[in-house]
This record gives sequence, C-alpha cells and structure tokens, in this order.
Amino acid sequence: MFEKVLVVEDFDVINSGIKIALDEIGITNVDYISYCDEAFLKIKNAFLKGEPYELIISDLSFENDGTPQKLKSGEELITKIREEFIDLKIIVFSVEDKPYTIQNLYKNLKIQSYIWKNRNGLKELKKAIYNTSISNEFYISPELQTTIHPKKAVEITNYDISLIKYLSQGFLQEVISKKLKEKGITPSSTSAIEKRLKFLKEHFNANNPAHLVAIAKDFGLI
Repeated sequence: MFEKVLVVEDFDVINSGIKIALDEIGITNVDYISYCDEAFLKIKNAFLKGEPYELIISDLSFENDGTPQKLKSGEELITKIREEFIDLKIIVFSVEDKPYTIQNLYKNLKIQSYIWKNRNGLKELKKAIYNTSISNEFYISPELQTTIHPKKAVEITNYDISLIKYLSQGFLQEVISKKLKEKGITPSSTSAIEKRLKFLKEHFNANNPAHLVAIAKDFGLI
C-alpha cells in the first residue's frame, strides 16, 4: 500500500471525506493542497529531497479565488507532472464525466484511475487506491466504463466523420446537404444532418459545432 500521498483538492468537505477513506485503508502520511501550482512545486521538492510522493489524488476543477495560478486545472497539473514524472501514479477524483476528457487522461496522460465524485465516490476511491497499489490495470468508476471501452459506446460511422469533416471546413448544414446529395450519400436532408449533429454534440458533450470538431480531432477521427 502507498505510504506517502498528495491530495490536490480545494474543498475542505471533500478533503475530510478523502481523509476518512485513506485512514480506513491505513494511509496516514498525506498532504493536502488546494492550488495546482503549489501542488506541482511540492511534488518536485519531495522528489529532490529523495522523499517522493507515491500517489497523487487530484480533482480536475478548482475554484478561482483570485490567487494567480499558471496551472488552472487538474488536467493542466497532470500534464505538467507527466512532463517530469512519467511513472508517478495518479488517481483523478472528479465530478467531470465528459468522455473526451477521460479519454485524454487515460490514453495520453496515462493516469492509473478515474473516479467519479458521486454517491459511491469514496467507496470507489478506496477500490481504486488498492487496485493501483497492486496492479497496472486501469480502474474507472463503473458508471463511466463506456468512456474507455469503445465496443460499449455508440458507434461513430463514416457518415458521422464526413459530417464533422465538412463542419471543420466551415460549411453550413445547407451546403453539407448539397454536397452529400452530389455524392449520393444518404440521409442528406438538412433536417437529418441537423438531427445527427445534435446527437454527436450530445454524445461528445460538445458545446457547439467548433467544439465538436476540436473533440473529433483530439480523438483522431478527422
């Protein structure tokens, strides 16, 4: 089991819950930090002193209280950590459930676990800590399993990719409809295109068409 842990979380009530969970599994050497910049400096200083942290538990979102910060989110902190500490074990504990965010953390930033802050969050966090201490297998809250298992997720078709490509080129739905008709691709009506794009935005938790394009690029779809 881990002997030295850093928790990066800015809400005291959440920290209290995490402390209880860690106490229950016998982890008592724990530091709690509320700012990402300070967390990275603490990780680096611990390493330089020869007393490195064995596990980082971090939230993704942090409230802006006016304190200047270079690293403004947990994702930025983890990206920074991975630049220097590729093997440091990291568990994310967050309310964020957007698939593309989780995919990036899992595939690109190589975190060890992703736990959803919900009713069973602390229980799942303890499971994740134990799993991370004995295994290299990625652990994720059961409710979010589909975000990392494509076979369980909605299939993205060539038709979908074509729509997103046209969006990336700046075409409006009416123009996309015309282009699909020219190529004999169906469905090609404006209403069908609008409906499918609405579905894709919801599936990827995209805020708008430009956001959908950016997510598709992150996933390597276009």
